[in-house]
Amino acid sequence: MDEIDYLQEIRALAARDSEKITAFLRDMVCIPSSESQIKDVGERIAGELKNLGFEGIHFDIQGNLQASIGHGPRVLIYDSHIDTVGVEEVEKWEHPPYGGWIENGKLYGRGACDEKGSTPPMAYGLSYARELGLLEGFRVIYFGNMEEWCDGIAPRVFCEHDPAILPDAVLIGEPTNLRVYRGHKGRIEMRIKSFGKSAHAASNYLGKNAIYQLTPVIEQIQKMEKDLLIDPFLGQARITVSDMKVSTCSINTVPHYAEIFIDRRLTFGESAEDAVNQIQEILNAQMPNQLQLEVLNYSAPSYTGFSISVPKIFPAWALSEDHVLVRAGQEVRKMMGLEDEPAGKWDFSTNGTYWAGIAGIPTIGFAPGDERLAHASNEHIKLADVVKSVEFYALFPMMINHFM
Repeated sequence: MDEIDYLQEIRALAARDSEKITAFLRDMVCIPSSESQIKDVGERIAGELKNLGFEGIHFDIQGNLQASIGHGPRVLIYDSHIDTVGVEEVEKWEHPPYGGWIENGKLYGRGACDEKGSTPPMAYGLSYARELGLLEGFRVIYFGNMEEWCDGIAPRVFCEHDPAILPDAVLIGEPTNLRVYRGHKGRIEMRIKSFGKSAHAASNYLGKNAIYQLTPVIEQIQKMEKDLLIDPFLGQARITVSDMKVSTCSINTVPHYAEIFIDRRLTFGESAEDAVNQIQEILNAQMPNQLQLEVLNYSAPSYTGFSISVPKIFPAWALSEDHVLVRAGQEVRKMMGLEDEPAGKWDFSTNGTYWAGIAGIPTIGFAPGDERLAHASNEHIKLADVVKSVEFYALFPMMINHFM
């Protein structure tokens, strides 16, 4: 068969199994998996993968799900994080967040878009690819992992623990609206601590207000974004004061301690050190003895109890437009009959911060779903796009070989 014949065969198989693919995704959405608690949804996925002929199905030391298909010497990762953010303001949801509600061809629920929606088409697409002999030279590993609370920590475990495997290429299933994405900004998370002095609010002049000490800092941070670097592809660097915590004896007391958290998005041409120094200069001009800056670390244990400590520094990354993976992905989209669009980028951050940004492994993204719906109270995904994605995931390994 030629490439078009393979496409038609895969399309027919996906149409035959569309109800199974939808039911699989609906089951996943109905299983809560916030706070990195992915064991239950992982077991549901593992059962489906076993029925589809995947091998070596297991949970790694951190609790991420791994399963392989194909026996070639090159390792290709299909990365799909199966944890989600939590649910707040339930009253704003049009449908129950874990109800698996289907309406007008869309599946509603937490994680439907971000990013449980990529797992079923990955699983079925790879199963079809093996059946049709399209995995030549590859061992493809499905990697269902935890990502929401610290981008890249699961790939770090994959490459450095249990045992260490360094893949040849990675395909990320974060939502791209059926486009090929080839990079995104990096980021660094920081905290500024403000040390004041408590006093009764009636005698506030006897104290030092930890909140007031941060006020000019926040104002300067708000003003600085317009002067941050702009990259032609990744866009402008960003900075946001994203949280604040205060310690005080009561609401009638001058607060003795306060802290703010900063989300700093990094573009090409700047480093994490640059970002830290920019903030430190602001503090030095204010009250350096009362203000302390630090880069955050992540060390929370997973549900298995495994933990590692990593700085919350996530590099920017991008593949060139003419990279083999990008060209292969774009050619598959063309075969699928999708609109001709240049390879894009995510606005948010993904596991690509480790795969490509730290480990230097060529990485692209493709998935159903609109990233603007990620974390939203009306999160949903088009089921037709989920089934359509099967074609991409099945044909991608073959197309890499075509461009090698």
